[in-house]
Amino acid sequence: MKKIMLRRKEVMGHLPKEVRAGAITKIGSVYVNRQPLKGIEGEEAKKIMNGVLDVGPDHVDWPRYEKQFWTDMVIKVPFEGVELEIGRDENGIPYNIDHYLKYRFCLKHPYVAEDENNMHGKQKFYFVDAEKKTRDKNKNVKLRKDADKEFIKASSDEKKMDMLLRLLSQTNPSKLTREQKENNLYDLKDKDPAKFLKLAIDKNLEMKAEIDEMVEAGVLRKIGNQVVHIDEILGETVEDTIIYLRNKKNSGTLTILRAKLKEAIV
Repeated sequence: MKKIMLRRKEVMGHLPKEVRAGAITKIGSVYVNRQPLKGIEGEEAKKIMNGVLDVGPDHVDWPRYEKQFWTDMVIKVPFEGVELEIGRDENGIPYNIDHYLKYRFCLKHPYVAEDENNMHGKQKFYFVDAEKKTRDKNKNVKLRKDADKEFIKASSDEKKMDMLLRLLSQTNPSKLTREQKENNLYDLKDKDPAKFLKLAIDKNLEMKAEIDEMVEAGVLRKIGNQVVHIDEILGETVEDTIIYLRNKKNSGTLTILRAKLKEAIV
């Protein structure tokens, strides 16, 4: 089972609030390319609407009845909104076919927005999915929890903190105390937990940080996204460069680059 609310935007005007609240607004049929807007079509319509219309999907008049059904579609939306049951069983059949068809119709309707925050133009109606809000919030909670776990791991490894700080903030960590590193990294994690988490669990973190350090030291150059050594393009992106440097055939180049980096930071 899954329920969603269809609500209408309150239009401010000279009428008393109780009068506006008592008004009922309708969502009706609209035409697209000379055909009524259909919530579902084709095989899906035959599967779900079989038994809804007065004829079956194999009947010669099925298209005419189907067209008339959507032409006659009207959804009354009072001030408090309309609750629609849109869940489906394991076979894909809606628990409440009438509600489901209205929901699919509204999803395509030009006057209906996916939610209140995305209303624009002539849209006067919107969906409220309380379950989605809960899911989205929980997804964010889990993201922050995972980021916190990786931060705790990183904060006990100063070398990893250095790598993350270098790539997340373009900061030279050698100029910071351990406490400053931890504080700065914590702020970066809180500001963008998704970005922090993605990098913290990146298997190429160490190599990315090393390339960044080489660029800062002048051992490598970046021209746009390209990574260049003297006049040779090592990769069109950092990711391409990592693949190049990890290739055993190019181990000599990597050894030379690391020696140059060591000389540059002495």
